[in-house]
Order: sequence, then structure tokens, then C-alpha cells
Amino acid sequence: MTLSRTDIQRVDPKGMYQCILDFPKQAEEAVHIGNRASVKLNTKGLANIVLTGLGGSAIGGDLLRSYLSDELQFPFVVNRHYVLPDFVGHKSLVIVSSYSGDTEETIAAYKDAIKRKAKVLCISTGGEVKKMSAKHKHPCIQIPGGLQPRAALGYSFFPLLMTLGKVGIIGPKTKEIGETLRLLREIASEYGNPELESNGPLRLAEGLRGKLPVIYSPTEYLDAVNVRWRGQIAENAKQLAFGHVFPEMNHNELVGWNVLKDLMKQTHVVVLRDKATHKRIALREEITEQILRQHTSNLTEVWSRGKSLLARMFSLVHFGDWVSFYLAILNNQDPEPVQVINYLKSELAKVRP
Repeated sequence: MTLSRTDIQRVDPKGMYQCILDFPKQAEEAVHIGNRASVKLNTKGLANIVLTGLGGSAIGGDLLRSYLSDELQFPFVVNRHYVLPDFVGHKSLVIVSSYSGDTEETIAAYKDAIKRKAKVLCISTGGEVKKMSAKHKHPCIQIPGGLQPRAALGYSFFPLLMTLGKVGIIGPKTKEIGETLRLLREIASEYGNPELESNGPLRLAEGLRGKLPVIYSPTEYLDAVNVRWRGQIAENAKQLAFGHVFPEMNHNELVGWNVLKDLMKQTHVVVLRDKATHKRIALREEITEQILRQHTSNLTEVWSRGKSLLARMFSLVHFGDWVSFYLAILNNQDPEPVQVINYLKSELAKVRP
């Protein structure tokens, strides 16, 4: 089936469609923000990086950690808690990422970083994080507001990537970023056309409607992309999605495809594929797919596009964002609001930390 613009406007009055369509522009603007940002950090003797954040503000850190895993000479950890790991100290760089600037857990972790005398870099639209950074003279990259945090991935990723390069932690990524921006512009116009019969995300969304999505991917590079897919399906389409990574799922989860026969028929497995996957893991993917097809007829491979790793990762991210959006429309669910999260925050606010 095809979706009309009228169908989309009716279910999506606040314009999540336009946010996703404009993601290439956001990514380009985010690169400019990173270029303009004046960040001074003494990285001599740095032992580790910890990005602390939640939800849409943390996924940029996940992608950054995954993308840089083969280049960094020390650990990069994403923290989703009120406190930081015990190893954090004066040789740590703590990146405080909060789109609103008022995320409860992130502010608590920021205070913990101050107590431990860690080096700190903030990224936010403002709020308490911006105030604290000014008070403690910590560099803060300010990004544009007005979006749902999950719709601001470009702002939470690219300025940090640029900054890590500028302070000498990683090498320059000019070529890779250029290719990624070009590819995003190309696929956004393709995936954003709901009347295109060959629209891959829309076709997959149709397959996921009324099913339980199970997302599998290699642990190398695509683990964070896997998390992004599940989060976007949950928040945009208001539909549960689960997932795991290779090769770990071959040592436990694969055995679980045995008893709940009726439920397994209601699943739709999505396997995220990449040409640079370790050859033994690629073989595991092929064999695992053969096994899973004995339990469900719903299995789709989604291959990355592009040459550089950065472009390939973001090609899959953008594909998944469109899948979640079209699934929201098919589910007759406004993709923008997250009312239950707002309710949870309001209830927490009644009890002072």
C-alpha cells in the first residue's frame, strides 16, 4: 500500500515527518555547530571517557562509542544512572549530555563528576546543565531546542564527534562526514516519499504492523543502531520491540525460539547487515536466519549503504527512523507525544530527590 500526505498530516499534526525528512539538514547544521564550538580541554593523561545521559540524549553517545571503538586508546562508556562508575576520577572526561538540560539522572551524575574532579564537557539546549557549566567553568556546546530529544540525534552526535577531533582525542573525520551528509540527503528524499512503491522503510513498516519486532545485529558497530531502532519503534510507533546482538544471542537467546509457537509466528525478525561484519559473525547470521525461518515466516534483512563506517551506520539509523514513523501512521498513533513518560516525570517530581 501507499500512504498519502493527507494520511500523514492527519495522524502527525506536530510534524515528526518533517523532522525526519530534515535530518540531513540537522546533521549538516550540527557539523557547523561542532566547527564553531570553542572547547578547551586538557586531554593529556586521559584514561577514559564517560558520556552520561538518558534516552535520546544518550543514543548519540552510544553511536559515538560504537563508531570510535577501533580508534580510541582507552575505554568509552555510556552511563545511564544517577551516579558514575567507580573508576571515574581526575583522569576521566565526563560528557554531560542532556537535550533539555534538566534530566534528573544526568544532573545527579554531573554533580558526581564535579565531586570526583573529572574533566567535564557539556552538550545541551540550556536548563540546569547550562547553569552548572557556567558556574563551574566547564565548556558547554549549546544546541538548538524545540525538538523531542530523539529527533535531535544529529545535534547530540556530530558536535561531539567534531570536538573530540579538535582536542586531539581522535583523527579528523572530514571525508567520512562529507560522505555521510551526501548519503543522508539522497536517502531522505527516497525514504520520505510515501507514494513510492519501492520505499523500503514503508514496506518493512507494513510487515511489522501487528507483529512483535525482534531486531538482531552484529555487536560490532551496529549494537547502538540496534538500540536506536528499538527505541524509535517504542516512542514513535508506540509499539514494543525487542532485540539482541551476534554472536551473544547464539549462546542463549537462539534456544528460546522453541516453545511459544503461536507467539513466534507473530514476530517479525529484522536483521541489520553490514558488509564489514567479521566473517565468522556474518556466517553466524546466515545460519541463524535459516534456523529462525523454521519458526517464523517474517524475516527481513536490512543492509547498510555507503562506503565509510560512519555513512553505513547512519544509513541504517535513518532507515529505522522512517520505519518507526511509518509504523506510527499505520498504527494510527501520533508519533510525537510520549505521554506516559511525561506522567512518570510528573510523579517523580512530587518526591524531592
